[in-house]
Amino acid sequence: MPDPIEVRARTSNDWFGRFAAKSSGWLGSKWAFCAAVLAIIVWAALGPAFKYSQGWQLVINTGTTIVTFLMVFLIQNTQNRDARAMNLKLDELIRSHNEARNQMIDIEKLSDLELDELHSTFETLRETASVIDEVNADATPPQNQPAPPQQ
Repeated sequence: MPDPIEVRARTSNDWFGRFAAKSSGWLGSKWAFCAAVLAIIVWAALGPAFKYSQGWQLVINTGTTIVTFLMVFLIQNTQNRDARAMNLKLDELIRSHNEARNQMIDIEKLSDLELDELHSTFETLRETASVIDEVNADATPPQNQPAPPQQ
């Protein structure tokens, strides 16, 4: 486990990670949405003043294209960080549970073929569990009748 000082040093040097986290937090807020709506209203209101010219249209087209392009990277960075944190949390739960398979740790690094094989294994386990549940349900006496005496 890394030393907390080491973790702090690594995160303090990750300027883009900090920027992306703060930006995605702010840009996902209701205030950012309100600012975007206000910008569109102002742009639309200026249409008659600019006689709905090509330059007037170019402003909104260029602005939205640039914002969308930059947001893709911010969103992807945030999703990658969140997915990594979630995987680490799940790995810790698997590691800490005695009956869990430790081989499940880091399975996100497996190839698609390996994941398909693992999926098939779990499908088989699920089907087996369903059959066992059906057998157990058939063997259970009805609720209103007492179980037969055991000898």
